[in-house]
Amino acid sequence: MMTDPIADMLTRMRNAISAGHDRVELPASKIKAAICKVLKEEGYIKSFKIVAKAKNDISLKVVFKESAIVGIKRESKPGLRQYNSYTDMPRVLSGLGINVVSTSQGVISDREAKRRKIGGEVLCSIW
Repeated sequence: MMTDPIADMLTRMRNAISAGHDRVELPASKIKAAICKVLKEEGYIKSFKIVAKAKNDISLKVVFKESAIVGIKRESKPGLRQYNSYTDMPRVLSGLGINVVSTSQGVISDREAKRRKIGGEVLCSIW
């Protein structure tokens, strides 16, 4: 039994990037699909699709033989949840990266959360 499926997703993506793969398959869930949607909107992945009810398929974005994702870090963990208001949202590499935030209005990027003036749980940081 997996206790943290988001951390598993991020680890699979990190491993695929370090191995030079351009595609990742992982177990499907609504929260993972929402995180992938944010990553696609921000330009970190090329595309994603739900292949079956059991699998997500993510195409990683490669620019000049380098991945668009340099680093991924899980911020809020099951043992220690991290909630922030939009004014106290942490910055990733002085604004070069993004935080993925779970809010009452869905999973969005930190930039969108600041624009809408809503806070939430900081799921992960990507740069």
